[in-house]
Amino acid sequence: MKFALSISSYLPFLFISSVHSFAPMPSGTNKNIISTSQISSISSSSQIKATSEDTATTIDKPASSNPRKEGLALALDDGTRKSHSMAQNTAFVTGFFKGLSNKESYTKLLTSYYFVYIAMEEAFDITTEEGVRLMDDAKLRRVDAVAMDMAYFHGDDWQEKIVESKATKKYVQRIQEIATQSPKLLIAHQYTRYLGDLFGGQMMGDMATTSLGLSSGLGIDFYKFEDIDSTSDFITKWYAKLNTLDLTDKEKEDIVDEANLVFDLNIEILEELEGSPFQAMFLLAWRSLKDKLGLN
Repeated sequence: MKFALSISSYLPFLFISSVHSFAPMPSGTNKNIISTSQISSISSSSQIKATSEDTATTIDKPASSNPRKEGLALALDDGTRKSHSMAQNTAFVTGFFKGLSNKESYTKLLTSYYFVYIAMEEAFDITTEEGVRLMDDAKLRRVDAVAMDMAYFHGDDWQEKIVESKATKKYVQRIQEIATQSPKLLIAHQYTRYLGDLFGGQMMGDMATTSLGLSSGLGIDFYKFEDIDSTSDFITKWYAKLNTLDLTDKEKEDIVDEANLVFDLNIEILEELEGSPFQAMFLLAWRSLKDKLGLN
């Protein structure tokens, strides 16, 4: 049986070496911008890759047995992937590696995620929208997990120390707005954030541990989904459930548009981070090499 690694709508860098190939950035590009070809190289050298067993989906199955090949699942995957420009993808990748360059940036990113997920999960708790309630799953919820990371980095009084950034406030306000005015659009946030985290969680947690020199398993609870035994099975079932939602064509289009907006909101959060993406890449490669040589 043939397998190919999957890619979420807003994490184009995760599985570059396995599925997609991107052209290198042209000469003269800002030195703080990472090309996706460079990321493919660093991912290979540091050997931080998701396993096909956990994140792969079959590519030789007929559409009828693969929910990603039909319905709203297909519309979201295609609609988000096709709308993202190279500049957007590169901005996302660069921002993510800036978040891995030092603990301050990484903690700031997690802090933004905390506020975003508080808003999301509060909206899910109070909504009466059946589709949103159907797609909500306790195994995906992130507030408790990211709160553990907040305590690890900030200490027991972390709630008194954290503040929302400008981009985070904008993101949260959008969630709160649609929760009251267009709750069906919350499905786009479930799709974009939860599936993105689940697709790349193990890889991103490993990268953070390696780049920042974290103690094994600490500071990366946000990326752990310990109640999900098989990522691929869970996601396949989630997509199948998504396709059962009773939505008009216009509602589906609106959900795809909202998913693309979520992508942009995430880029704005990443662009606020300080640090050198190349420093993170160097640390990933250097510490991986030391591991191989038994120098740690």
